[in-house]
Amino acid sequence: MSQDRPRSVAPIIFTVFIDLLGFGIVIPILAPLFLDRAGGILPPGTAFATRTEVLGALIAVFSIMQFFGAPVFGALSDRYGRKPMLLLALAGTCIGYLCFAVGIMTRNLGLLFFGRALDGFMGGSISTANSAIADLSDEESKPRNFGLVGMAFGLGFILGPFLGGKLGDPTVLPWFTYSTPFWLAAALTAFNFLLVAVRFRETNMHRRHTPVSAFTGARNLAKAFRMKNLRTLFIMIFLMTFGFNSFTQFFQVFMVEKFRYTQSQIGDIFAYIGLWIVLTQGLLTGRVAKRWKPGRVLEVTLLALGLTLPLLLLPSHPAVLYAIFPFIAVSNGLTMPNVTSLVSGTAGKESQGEVMGLQQSVQAAAMTLPPLIAGFVVAFHVNLPILLASFSVLAAWAVFMLAFDSRRREAFHEV
Repeated sequence: MSQDRPRSVAPIIFTVFIDLLGFGIVIPILAPLFLDRAGGILPPGTAFATRTEVLGALIAVFSIMQFFGAPVFGALSDRYGRKPMLLLALAGTCIGYLCFAVGIMTRNLGLLFFGRALDGFMGGSISTANSAIADLSDEESKPRNFGLVGMAFGLGFILGPFLGGKLGDPTVLPWFTYSTPFWLAAALTAFNFLLVAVRFRETNMHRRHTPVSAFTGARNLAKAFRMKNLRTLFIMIFLMTFGFNSFTQFFQVFMVEKFRYTQSQIGDIFAYIGLWIVLTQGLLTGRVAKRWKPGRVLEVTLLALGLTLPLLLLPSHPAVLYAIFPFIAVSNGLTMPNVTSLVSGTAGKESQGEVMGLQQSVQAAAMTLPPLIAGFVVAFHVNLPILLASFSVLAAWAVFMLAFDSRRREAFHEV
């Protein structure tokens, strides 16, 4: 690693933090916005099933557009560099937040969908940032550097949901509304744009021409599952992402319906989870990476995550949930950087942007289905999305354990 690389990593990590701070602000707002019969976006007489299905569709449109946008940004960042694509992604994200804020104020459901669609398509900043980290990392430093990215995620999820919950709650200040967090998210994204423009230094010194078209996302998804050296990893990532997002995207509905939680209280929960993610990826990831290879870590963390999620259904008082969340956060916090490290380590140095885009495509496709399915099944019982999440994560663990014979699994331990 060159001497200027540690200095180059810092603005990338800070960019991820600001981006996730803006993203985290949105988390506590969506479910109350659609379930609130008095001050929400839908008419008071709208049925609960309709509310959850529209909410699911709104969440899904973000992932659908990200499915098309992320590989485009990944491939273009290989061709033109990381910096210009980061700037374009952040500009589109800022406009998306502004559209959503105006849509809430005018009760324009179409503008809400347009804002989330634009934000999803232009939200290629994370995959581009991952590519930049890969540019600057060798095999030894990859788990640590991707752990720092995970820590930036966690910090964003501490402050973002906390701020979003408070800013969207009129009981905190009378002039706070559901739209207030989106105005702040737009402002933060604009600041992030300026930060990248001024402080970010280009990291892609191995430019390559990767074909790009409107069907890149669909072709890349098919390509991901045809790649012999990455296929099982991508299947595992799909199942894991599907499961964990069945939990995260509709856990708010569970809390609103079972415990009558407000957006402020939901924000507190996700801030608490974010705190544990920071502690995990800031304090544990590096130490774990020194003792165990990524494959060995995933054998344990995927199983632990799948078995822990159903425990959320047992408490009759919400305070008990705070004793369960650390196990979920630690399991997920150790899983994500090791998955990314495995994918990056298996890919060639010259194709990091493309492969990170492939991974983002798989994750975006997996994130598309949970809100559509959970938005339907939650109308039957609020517990079903969490049970679905557990089943899918356990399936991901089973694929990783059973798809390799002992020799091939040991090879993954040595990546």
